[in-house]
Amino acid sequence: MQMRTEALPADRAARWERLTALPLTVLSVLFLVVYAAPILRPDLAEPWIRVCEATTVLIWLTFWVDFVVRLSLTRARRRFLRDHLFDLAVLVLPVLRPLRALRLITVVLSLSRRAESWARGRLAVYVGATTMLLVLVSALAVLDAERSAADSNITSFDDALWWATVTITTVGYGDHFPVTGAGRFVALGLMIGGIGLIGFVTGSLATWIVDRVSQKGGTAPATADDIAALRAEIEALRRQLAPETSPAGDDPDRRSHAAQPSG
Repeated sequence: MQMRTEALPADRAARWERLTALPLTVLSVLFLVVYAAPILRPDLAEPWIRVCEATTVLIWLTFWVDFVVRLSLTRARRRFLRDHLFDLAVLVLPVLRPLRALRLITVVLSLSRRAESWARGRLAVYVGATTMLLVLVSALAVLDAERSAADSNITSFDDALWWATVTITTVGYGDHFPVTGAGRFVALGLMIGGIGLIGFVTGSLATWIVDRVSQKGGTAPATADDIAALRAEIEALRRQLAPETSPAGDDPDRRSHAAQPSG
């Protein structure tokens, strides 16, 4: 009974994640759409802008509810908070308001907690999609922060997309750069995300190479050199055993019996 009682919270947490996986994904896509619409369409009518803002607030509150429920369903709450600091920061800190679209990436990551058990092909697709998503939301966030600045050099979505691409690849041409505090905060997050993705890809590639080498080493057939070495060892063992058997072979009684004719 005690083991069953201890397993209940984990079962309830897993069941909650299964039930909310699809709704959170749909809300995340909707969140990105209503977040991007006023940025990509500055001439959007005021009522539609208000609708988009109200929708983002409602979805944001929904994510709050999801976070609180997941926290209440876990026993190791301190560990949960430590493992979900980015989620908590996006929900709590007002300075991260331009980064609220990054909540979509957080949801994608939360829905892929078993990514390490995926086939590498699916994992590569997941990493590629996450990279493109990170570039997209960073471009939207930096454009939202920089467009109204007096000395801004990121004034269009094309500029923002170019800046996000060269930043996440750690190239950094310097032709476009943020000048506001919020824009620089977006840049910092994108740089950290880019370094993390590069490290993840590098680690996955190294693991793949090690696995391939191990598989080949475990199933490689014996070569001619291996067979020759094995024969040499057998011959050496025979020579070592020869002195032990030679006295019996030189026994005079045996030689005399062998010399007598049969019958």
